[in-house]
Amino acid sequence: MDWPSVDWTALDRLRAIFLSGRPPGSCYWQSRSDLASYDCTFAQRIAWKWDAVLRELARRGWRPAGRSVLDWGCGSGIAARRVVAFFGPDHFDAVRFHDQSSLAEQFAVETARKEFPQLSVGVADPDSAQGAAPVGLLLLSHVLSELTPQAEAALWPVVQAAAALIWVEPGARELSRRLLGWRERLRAQFTVLAPCTHQAACGLLMPANERHWCHHFADPLPALLADAAWVRFARRAGLDLRSLPYSFLALEKSAAHASPSSSSAALKPTAGLSRILGRPRLYKGYAKVFSCAADGVRDLTLLKRSAPALFKQLGQGGETRLYRWAMDGERIVGGQPMSEASG
Repeated sequence: MDWPSVDWTALDRLRAIFLSGRPPGSCYWQSRSDLASYDCTFAQRIAWKWDAVLRELARRGWRPAGRSVLDWGCGSGIAARRVVAFFGPDHFDAVRFHDQSSLAEQFAVETARKEFPQLSVGVADPDSAQGAAPVGLLLLSHVLSELTPQAEAALWPVVQAAAALIWVEPGARELSRRLLGWRERLRAQFTVLAPCTHQAACGLLMPANERHWCHHFADPLPALLADAAWVRFARRAGLDLRSLPYSFLALEKSAAHASPSSSSAALKPTAGLSRILGRPRLYKGYAKVFSCAADGVRDLTLLKRSAPALFKQLGQGGETRLYRWAMDGERIVGGQPMSEASG
C-alpha cells in the first residue's frame, strides 16, 4: 500500500483503541484495508524498534539457532518479516503466524510469502499456538497491553516451548515493568541475552526503584522529518517522529534446557558492562546516567571536565548503550562503549 491509499478513518479508529490502554475485548481488524493501512504506518514505527533490537543482538554476536519462527499475536506480521530480513531467509525453514484474528493471520501470511517466496509460510497449527509443540524462535510484539490476565497465563506454555524468544513492547512504564516480571519468572530456564548485561535478579524490581523502568530509544530515520506524508501522519496520530521508545527482552534456553545447537556460547562477553536506561540527562557541565549492572541500578554523575569526549559522546545519542565505566564512588570519570571495552 502507498500513502494515497491509506484509510485515515481506519487509522483514527485504531489509534483510539491503542490509546485506551485496555484489552480490545474483540478483534479490532475489520478489513484487509485496516491491516494494509496499519502496516504502512504504525507498523513501520514498530519495525524500526525491531531493527534496533536486532542490531543490538548482532553487536552481541547472537544469531538464532532454531530454524522455525512463530510470530504470536502477529497483527500484520511486521515482526517476523523484519527478523527474517535481518538474519536472512536462508537462516530459516518455516515462518508461522498466530493471531486471534484470522484476517490478521491471512494478511501476515500473504505479505510474508510475497517477501520471502522461498520459505514455508503459513498459519500456526493449534499445538504451536498453544505451546504444545516446540518453536525455534518465538516473536512477541506489542501484545502485553492487549492481554487479559487469562490470556497472559495462556501465553506461559508458549514461551516455555520456545528455544529462543525476542519480545518487544512500547517504552511505557507499566508495560516495561510487566515485562520485567516475565524476565524474573523465566531467567531460571533461559539465558538473558539482552537488554541486560547479567543474569542476576533485576535491580529495578527493588522497592526503592519502583518509579523507574527499563526502556530505550531507537534511532529515528532522519529522512522522515522531511517526508510530507510521514509528517502528516505524525500530526494526525499525535506522534513525535524523533522519539522511538521501546522495551524488550531477548532470551535463549539456558544450557540445562537447551538443544546442542544453542548459540549462547558465541555471545560477546558483557561481564563488567553497564547499560544506560532511557537517555542520559544532560545539564550544564555535567550529565546524569541511570545505569544498570549486575550489582544493581544507580543514578551516576559524569562531570564534563572529567571526561569531555565521553560527555560529548553521550550527548550525541545513538544506540550504543553498553559501557564499561571508570568510577570514583558514584561519579563516572571515564568509560568505553561495548565495542571498545570488549575488544
